[in-house]
Amino acid sequence: MKVASFDIVFQEIPGEVTLALNLSNCPCHCPGCHSPHLWEDTGEMLNEELLNGLLDRYGAMVTCVCFMGGDQDPEEVARWAEYVRNLSAGRDGSSGAAGLKTAWYSGRMKMPAAEGPFDYVKIGPYREDLGGLKSEKTNQRLYRRTGDSWTDITSSFWRKNL
Repeated sequence: MKVASFDIVFQEIPGEVTLALNLSNCPCHCPGCHSPHLWEDTGEMLNEELLNGLLDRYGAMVTCVCFMGGDQDPEEVARWAEYVRNLSAGRDGSSGAAGLKTAWYSGRMKMPAAEGPFDYVKIGPYREDLGGLKSEKTNQRLYRRTGDSWTDITSSFWRKNL
């Protein structure tokens, strides 16, 4: 699994400052995809050195790590999310990694079987005619773990007319 790019984002997960890891080699190839460069097998291998380096550099600024893609190997995405959780739980907080949440943006239509280590999961391929999460017509859904169940929080992206 390779990281094609990363960024600190504020809108992917409501209420979180997120380190978004854009994973390449996406098998979904959604028509109208805003990131078709992620269809290619490109980038740097995701490994402990890369992830630890990013968390050491940005950990104090972020509250969540989101894996954007990785549908070619859901178990590997789950393994890395578990790694973040264990790292977060095991640190003394000096790097800012303590208490990090984990998220996964998947282009699949169903909740992945490897949902266990995530606090948030977005599912659904991008459909240009329906729009992304900000559209009330979207087929995509964002779920937040609430205890042992999942709560659909997609509507938190929709602006309310006042």
